[in-house]
Amino acid sequence: MLEIYGMTLGPIQENGYVVVNSETRKALIFDPGEEGARFINWIKENGWEPQAILLTHTHSDHIGAVDEVRDAFDIEVYVHELEADWLVDPNKNLSAMQPFGLVSLREAEHIWTTDDLGEQTVGDFTFRLAHVPGHSPGHVIYIFDDAQFVVVGDAVFQGSIGRTDLPAGDYATLMGAIAREILVLPAEYQLYPGHGGATTVGAEMASNPFFDVFRR
Repeated sequence: MLEIYGMTLGPIQENGYVVVNSETRKALIFDPGEEGARFINWIKENGWEPQAILLTHTHSDHIGAVDEVRDAFDIEVYVHELEADWLVDPNKNLSAMQPFGLVSLREAEHIWTTDDLGEQTVGDFTFRLAHVPGHSPGHVIYIFDDAQFVVVGDAVFQGSIGRTDLPAGDYATLMGAIAREILVLPAEYQLYPGHGGATTVGAEMASNPFFDVFRR
């Protein structure tokens, strides 16, 4: 059985997630943004065994602890090809715009391409990979159909959507991708965003003001 756990990290209150097989304790890590030592200790205290780090996107608040975490568990990193170089470039990952220090990391070991969209297996875990650009060009989401939950990064929040006023953001692109990849999922699917609390497809379709256009 798959379970998902979150920890809110750093000054921008970003959610890092761990998806765990409750029987084997194997795990996948998503978006370890800050506070690497606290995040690592939490994982160790729970006896989880991470197999990889999967990134939804590479804005600095989602990647700040990546190197610390991957070194602690000797695991590898997955990122979309359109943001592969953002890991090493503080201007692209926007840490150069923030007062919290520059983020420049090692390159990812694995690069998602268009050919990888759809069903994927990493370690002991199978999920669907979908490209949801607009907040950033290489933003992806991870859909766990058997467990009926999705790690959505900064695509959708409770009652809102990801910012599109940042460099390389685009409102129309994000709205189209949300409609195509997220709102078509069953209403009961849980959405785990990069900031704030979890929600469901049905709740957002019913009340998110950004989706009024889809309810007409």
